[in-house]
Amino acid sequence: MTELTRFRQSKDHFFKSDPHSPLTPPQRDSFEGLVYYDENPDLRFELDVEPFEEQDQITMATSTGDVAEYVRWGRITFEVGGQEAHLTVYSAVGGGGYFLPFMDATSGGETYGSGRYLEVEPLPNGKLLVDFNLAYNPYCAYNEYWSCPIPPKENRLSVPIEAGEKSFKE
Repeated sequence: MTELTRFRQSKDHFFKSDPHSPLTPPQRDSFEGLVYYDENPDLRFELDVEPFEEQDQITMATSTGDVAEYVRWGRITFEVGGQEAHLTVYSAVGGGGYFLPFMDATSGGETYGSGRYLEVEPLPNGKLLVDFNLAYNPYCAYNEYWSCPIPPKENRLSVPIEAGEKSFKE
C-alpha cells in the first residue's frame, strides 16, 4: 500500500466517523468514501518559486460572499500535458504555511466547480514540493454550511490537472 493510499483511507475514515468532519450527520451515515484520480507521479513537482518583490495582502471572495485575507507570496511554473502553467502561491496573513487554491479544465466537470486546494511544502533545497495528487476539495464542496476562498483569476488554468480529489457525490 502506498503512502498516498494510506493517506486517502485515513481521510475517508475522518470524513465518515469524526465529529469534526465537514459532512453533516446524515451525509456521514451514507458516506462510502471520496473519489480520486489514480496517483499520477507526473503531477508531483519540486519547483523553484519566484517570490514577489512586493508581497501584497489581498482579499479572496468566498463561497458565502465573505472575504478571506492572504498574502501573494510567489509564483511557480511547471508543465502539464506539454503546456507551461503558472500559479500564484499564497501565505496566511501573519505567517504560516503556503496555500495554493486553483481551478483547472476539470473544474465543474470531474472536479469541484469552485476549484481545489493544495498545501505546498518548502523543501530544504529552497524549492517547493507541489504534489497535485494531494489536491483536495474545500469543505464548501460538501455542503453550504462552510465558507471557502474561491481561487483568484490568476490561479485558473486552461489545462486539466487530473490528480487528487474528484467531485463529491452524495
